[in-house]
Amino acid sequence: MIQIVKADGEAELRLIDNLHTRAAQANESITKSAAEIMAAVEQRGYDAVREYSLKFDKAEPKEFTAEELQAAYDACAPALIQTMEHAAANIRDYNEHLLAKSAEWTSPDGGKVGRVVRGLTRVGIYVPGGTAAYPSSVLMNAVPARVAGVEELIMVTPPTENLNQAVLAAAKIAGVDRVIGVGGVQAVAALTYGAGFIPKVDKLVGPGNAYVAAAKRMAYGTLDIDMVAGPSEVLVIADETADPKYVAADLMSQAEHDRMASAMLLTTSEELAQAVDAELIRQSAALSRRDIIEASLRDFGAAIVCDTLDRAVELANLEAPEHLEICTADPRALLPGIKNAGAVFLGSYAPEPLGDYLAGPDHVLPTSGTARFFSPLSVDSFLKTMSVLEFDRPSLEAVHREVECFAQAEHLTAHANSIRVRFEE
Repeated sequence: MIQIVKADGEAELRLIDNLHTRAAQANESITKSAAEIMAAVEQRGYDAVREYSLKFDKAEPKEFTAEELQAAYDACAPALIQTMEHAAANIRDYNEHLLAKSAEWTSPDGGKVGRVVRGLTRVGIYVPGGTAAYPSSVLMNAVPARVAGVEELIMVTPPTENLNQAVLAAAKIAGVDRVIGVGGVQAVAALTYGAGFIPKVDKLVGPGNAYVAAAKRMAYGTLDIDMVAGPSEVLVIADETADPKYVAADLMSQAEHDRMASAMLLTTSEELAQAVDAELIRQSAALSRRDIIEASLRDFGAAIVCDTLDRAVELANLEAPEHLEICTADPRALLPGIKNAGAVFLGSYAPEPLGDYLAGPDHVLPTSGTARFFSPLSVDSFLKTMSVLEFDRPSLEAVHREVECFAQAEHLTAHANSIRVRFEE
């Protein structure tokens, strides 16, 4: 089911390049359609949002009442509610440990300098609807924002007939302020420009289809976004001590997302690679999304046999995977060498789905090699900072000639004058 490749300095690099470019095959028609809708909403406001909502979702945008959210909460199985409450508590605890604080100190020149940390004023959360509804994503996006002190959370989700009740329940658990039934590009545009009762936001986070991703890319600059996520991916580094049953199960947990998902194994043991392949065939036979798993593994999956674990780490850093599992005799020993990954899972009992749902770190992660420069969503994503300076006359007097020197060097005489006038007799 999965190709086994012996690393030779070229074959493995071709595989990694293939992964990085698979999400770049943007459909021009998608980009064009998204641009048309964004422009229409910017020009015509709510009328355009309503028009596209009726066209694509067969329903007008609507805001859910507190009573409707409570009814959705009550309709969910108690075990699911308990699980979501547990997950929310873990996400909250994790982000509270990370929360940056304002700070101020005396500089070497005697003035006071520092930084004020503030939560964003208003944040939008996009949540897919229908069969692609993920209540876990509601928690992963909303709870860190709440910890950051965001003043208002606006969640949008398509107003489909089969609206997932767990999504609405998760919004209640996470403390979302307003839930609006509107989806697609028109929802992104409404949150970008403001449209009727749908307000503009400072930042938009959350997953969506290719149209939503294209719209978020266009909105960036007018507002901030989390990232433009590509297909899901997992990379497992394993040695001969790894259990092939576990490795195969973890590879398929990402491969089942969609046919473009990637599941890769880097191992020093060819025997393990063969055993994992056999387990993939055995276990996939009983899984509901077998066809998707097989397509994903066929097109974007592989087991690469490396000479050493050091080489496996080098390749992992080149791939910069969304999820990186290390299943070796001493997984923590490899961690110092890992530079690029969205999330790292150490050991055979920290499988990727644990991070997806319950452990606390966010599952909104950089994909397609962007972990080289992007970070996971967290409380940091919903904060902004302002620098603060306070100098008294003696402190400024001690450095005023140097400030003037810089200003004169840059031919900004008004800058220099702003300093000079304070010390003229």
